[in-house]
Amino acid sequence: MPDGDENPIALKVLRRISEVDAAAWDACAGPENPFVSHAFLSALEDSGSAVESEGWGPQHLALEDDAGRLIGAVPIYLKTHSQGEYIFDHGWAHALENAGGRYYPKLVAGVPFSPVPGPRLLIHPEGDRQQVMAALAAGLIKLCEMHDASSVHVNFLPKDQWEALAEHGFLQRQGQQFHWENQGYETFDDFLAALSSRKRKNIRKERQAVVDAGVQIRALSGDELKPEHWDAFYGFYRDTTDRKWGWDYLKRGFFDLLQERLREKVVLVFCEYGGMPVAGALNLKGTDTLYGRNWGALARFKNLHFEACYYQAIEYAINHGLKRVEAGAQGQHKIQRGYLPKATYSAHYIAHPGFRRAVGDFLRREREAVDEDIEILMDYSPFRKNG
Repeated sequence: MPDGDENPIALKVLRRISEVDAAAWDACAGPENPFVSHAFLSALEDSGSAVESEGWGPQHLALEDDAGRLIGAVPIYLKTHSQGEYIFDHGWAHALENAGGRYYPKLVAGVPFSPVPGPRLLIHPEGDRQQVMAALAAGLIKLCEMHDASSVHVNFLPKDQWEALAEHGFLQRQGQQFHWENQGYETFDDFLAALSSRKRKNIRKERQAVVDAGVQIRALSGDELKPEHWDAFYGFYRDTTDRKWGWDYLKRGFFDLLQERLREKVVLVFCEYGGMPVAGALNLKGTDTLYGRNWGALARFKNLHFEACYYQAIEYAINHGLKRVEAGAQGQHKIQRGYLPKATYSAHYIAHPGFRRAVGDFLRREREAVDEDIEILMDYSPFRKNG
C-alpha cells in the first residue's frame, strides 16, 4: 500500500463487478457487512437482479495505486428510475421535471434493494483514508459529469463518510430505522427482564400465540439450507412483492447464488405448519450484526410476523453473541418490541446549482424534523426506566 507521500493514480469505472478481483474488493469492503461484499453484489448482477435492463447499470468505481493495487472502491449504479432504494426522492424528480429539467439518469451508490447501513466508500485499511476518500468523492462527481446525470446519491452510509462527503459539496440527509441492541443478554428472558412489565407480558403473549397455533420455526444457515427452502422462500417473497410493489426486484437465481456464495452468512427463519412451508424471514449475518431483509408468508397466523422477523432475530443474536439486530426500514411498531430509533444517513450531490439550493433548504428542515421525531419516539421505549 502507498504511504502518505504517494498518490493513487488510476480511477477506473467497472461495468461489472466481475471485472475486479473478489479478494481485492473484499479487502477494501472489510468483513463486517456482507452487503458490500463481492459475493453479494456479484450475486445481484449475475442473477439479473441489478443490471442495466432492470434500471440498475453498474458503474462501480475502483481506485488503484501506482502499483495497480486496489485501495478504494464504490458500488454505484446508473439509474433510470427511483425504485428499490428506500431513500425516497420521487418528489425531487417531479420538482425538477416540472421545472423543465431532467432527473434521470442519476447515480446511486449503495446496495440495491437493501436499506442496510454500511460503508459506501470502501477503503483498504493500509491506504491513506483521507486521501482515498477525497479521490473517491471527486470520482463520484466526475462520473456524474461523464453521464450528464442530474445527481449522485450515496445511501445508508456511516456518519463519518456522510460528514466527509459534505466537505466535497454533497448535501446531507437523515432518516431513521429501528435497531435492537444487545446489552450483554445471555438469554431471551434476560432481554425481557429489561422491559417494563406490560411490554414483557405482551411479548410473551405474542410468542405463545404462535406456539399455540402450531407453527414450527427453525433458523437455517449454511448447509442446512436446501433448494426446497429457497423455492418456498421465493414464493413467500413473490407474495409480498406482488401485493406491495408489483415488482420482484430479486430474481429466483439470486437466492441460489446467495446460497452458493454466502451460505454461512445467511440466516433463514423458516416457518412450517403441518409440515408445509408457510412463511419465512431472510437475514444476513455480519461480524457483530444480524441484518433483517425480506419477509413473506402464504398463510396468516396471528403474531407470526413479529415472531419470525423480530423475536427470532433477537434470540439468534443473543445465542450467537451478536451486538445488534437491524430490522430494516420503517415500522414504529418495532419500538414496543425492543427496536429503538436510530439515525441513518445519505449524501446527495446535485449538479444543477439552483436545484441544489432548493434541495439543500429542504434537507435542513428535514434533518431538524428527523432529530425531533427520534427524540419523541425514544419516549415510547419499552425498557424500564432507571431508578
